[in-house]
Amino acid sequence: MTNNNFKTISGTKANDMKDFQTIAVQNDEIILSNANIILEDEVIHGSIFVKEGKIADIDQGMVVPKGAVDCKGDYISAGLVELHTDNLERHMQPRPGVKWPMKAAILSHDAELASVGITTVFDALRVGSITSDKKSKYGKYARVVATDIVNMRATDQLRVSHFIHLRAEVCTETLLEEMGEFTTDDRIGIVSIMDHTPGQRQFRDLSKMEEYLVGKYSMSKEDILEHFDKLYSLRDQYGVAHEAGAARIGKELGAVLASHDDTTLKDVETSAQKGVRIAEFPTTLEAGQECHNRNIAVMMGAPNLLRGGSHSGNVAAHELAAAGVLKILSSDYAPSSLLMAAVRLGLETGDMAQGLRTVTATPARATGLNDRGRICQGLRADLIRFNLVSNLPSIKGVWRQGHRIG
Repeated sequence: MTNNNFKTISGTKANDMKDFQTIAVQNDEIILSNANIILEDEVIHGSIFVKEGKIADIDQGMVVPKGAVDCKGDYISAGLVELHTDNLERHMQPRPGVKWPMKAAILSHDAELASVGITTVFDALRVGSITSDKKSKYGKYARVVATDIVNMRATDQLRVSHFIHLRAEVCTETLLEEMGEFTTDDRIGIVSIMDHTPGQRQFRDLSKMEEYLVGKYSMSKEDILEHFDKLYSLRDQYGVAHEAGAARIGKELGAVLASHDDTTLKDVETSAQKGVRIAEFPTTLEAGQECHNRNIAVMMGAPNLLRGGSHSGNVAAHELAAAGVLKILSSDYAPSSLLMAAVRLGLETGDMAQGLRTVTATPARATGLNDRGRICQGLRADLIRFNLVSNLPSIKGVWRQGHRIG
């Protein structure tokens, strides 16, 4: 695989970050050598040559070319692809009642993702509001946030490659109106159809939903009962129209459709009929297996895998992994969990390529991003370097299109 036409780097620039190796960079060329390179189906030892933001060549062997970065046996993986994270909302409201300046929140979120090896993200933004209830916690915000992300991308303020993931809430009043404000210029990559009617899907156990509402919104018992009644009413009034409309608009925007919290075989059948390609967080083993049988990529939370179970009392991610149906991991609310969970899968299965595939190649393919997610000649040089300390990954460098971002 050696590329004899690749120009050897003769000069290097010292990195001002003490804990990182000197980076060999000249004319947008980088060589990372003496590394365990995680390809899609295997791990090889060798060097990666980067030129003009793309992977120019991959070479097996122990040789460290002149001017190359000696990775000293560290792993090199494709950059992580995150399909569903609510992390931005945490930066938008770091404490109850505290609203942070939007652009500052986006920058903080973006920097956090880069620091944990995520080079492509689908920012999950809720669409659909409840305007008739003054106590409602579901106010409109997605369009404003998406506009800022689009503008900040255009002015090169962001380290990570950002797409938008619209979380279409069925039990709301304004879902279709809010979705109608988006166009194909907004890079809407995923539309997930979410039904949080109490007593089904994620919150079949009403006590778990009550715990969530008390913990996140400090709702009283009376508030919770009123909220439940409101959601039941909205489901009856808008449910069918919102499900159909969200799927239609999602396709018009060029987005991949995702289901959310499929629980029964009927749920999966309904998802398949809509053209769903990703199943986010199925709540039962039977639903996960049926999604797999229908070629719907099953995605589970990395926190679920690391914690050993679901905080909502649903199926554990490791059960789906053991059944061979878990294909994609998402950090959900904890960005640092993504690489940790993929590495744990790799160690437990004895196949690091298999573990890392759940956060690189498979999510990239599921969303049509065929230019990234794999270490392969001609693809984007979105890369991360890490080693293991007590079986936990320690990141040593992150590159997006050959430029260091972490």
